Amino acid sequence: MERTQSRPGGTAIGPRTAVVWAVLRRELAQTAGRTLTVLDVGGGTGGFAVPLAEAGHRVTVVDASPDALAALTRRAAESGVADRIRAVQGDGDALAGLVEPASADLVLCHAVLEVVDDPAGVVGAIGTALRPGGAASVLVANRAAAVLSRVMNGHLDVAAALLAEPDGHAGPRDTLRRRYDADSAAALLRSAGLEIEQTHGVRVFADLIPAVAAEADPPALLDLELAASAQPPYRDIAAQLHLFARRPA
Repeated sequence: MERTQSRPGGTAIGPRTAVVWAVLRRELAQTAGRTLTVLDVGGGTGGFAVPLAEAGHRVTVVDASPDALAALTRRAAESGVADRIRAVQGDGDALAGLVEPASADLVLCHAVLEVVDDPAGVVGAIGTALRPGGAASVLVANRAAAVLSRVMNGHLDVAAALLAEPDGHAGPRDTLRRRYDADSAAALLRSAGLEIEQTHGVRVFADLIPAVAAEADPPALLDLELAASAQPPYRDIAAQLHLFARRPA
């Protein structure tokens, strides 16, 4: 994967999001000269929306939290891109009623499918929102990483529950309703007619390395993340899985 340490606009990034930005930068490079219409589902305070707007694109952020959207609006104004960002309050399950069909060139759906009532419905709405040839960036929690982290912390009962539960849910105290592996996430996107182009692991090492070591050499950690992100078995034990898919033209 391309080594990059900046978002669109040149802002420095860290190893926790470098893989996703590398994929997005490549897509933006292929559409250079166009102003894209971007839909960011669950985009919160604008960690992705604001840099994309700074790069000249128009972004609609749909999020259930009014506080997050207020912070997004302030952040957009401070960055000088308020005219290119639109905030819409609503949760992922209501997406179909919030956006026009075939209106988006790029849809971001990061850390949403783990918590909604109907992930298939949300993915179907994403497929409908995309223009033919448009792309979707989908980031989901990885079940294998959750099992391994519980084992490493001595919570063997929770690890066993995660392993046994088909949805990768660990019981009433679990903050996520489901987790995925690469195959189940890909199958969900394909059910909406999307074609998977790339699958990467995100935070392969970033959650495992001691903070002191990470702070000692951030570029080395970033390079390791990028190098391992597409290589099984490293990809398959990352904290999150990033799938980049496209609606057929």
